[in-house]
Amino acid sequence: MTGTRGRPRSFDRDAALAAATELFWERGYEATSIADLTEAMGIRPPSLYAAFGDKRRLFDEVVTRYGEVYGLGALDQEPTVRAGIARMLQDAARAYTAPEHPPGCMIISAAANCSDPAVRDALRAIRNANIADFERRIAAAVAGGEEPPATDPATLARFTGAVLQGMSQQARDGAGREELEAVAAAAMRAWPEAG
Repeated sequence: MTGTRGRPRSFDRDAALAAATELFWERGYEATSIADLTEAMGIRPPSLYAAFGDKRRLFDEVVTRYGEVYGLGALDQEPTVRAGIARMLQDAARAYTAPEHPPGCMIISAAANCSDPAVRDALRAIRNANIADFERRIAAAVAGGEEPPATDPATLARFTGAVLQGMSQQARDGAGREELEAVAAAAMRAWPEAG
């Protein structure tokens, strides 16, 4: 006899993953229990374990999906690093305050008060990789004459990461879209004058 054993999955995996994303985004990794997840996802614990493994593997999948939807695509879609960063910050202002999901950035929010060192380290690695990507792109722009030669790529990349993280927290504290768009615009005025 061929085929798979057991009953076929009786839930929408994408919808369940979206529900888990919302919950992790709102409560963070640590404060979200398996019971919370199964209730929000509309499945029973055995289905969660069969489909996603465990809470940590589900969270890893949520983080991957979050990056695909809310990632740094603007950097690849604009003609210059300066335009890409400016658009990325404006996109963040809109995404962090959108009413259809919890405020702020899930990668930042989910790490708050998390005692699991593996989760903290994984989320920190994502944030640090983003800053390293900003630095690499800015350094290439300096080398190519797109940005002024005196530009410090490492500091400017770290500044950009700090602005993003600060905007996320401000959104969680109630800042609105227009306020964060103004922060994004001010951040770009802090960049060295283009040549």
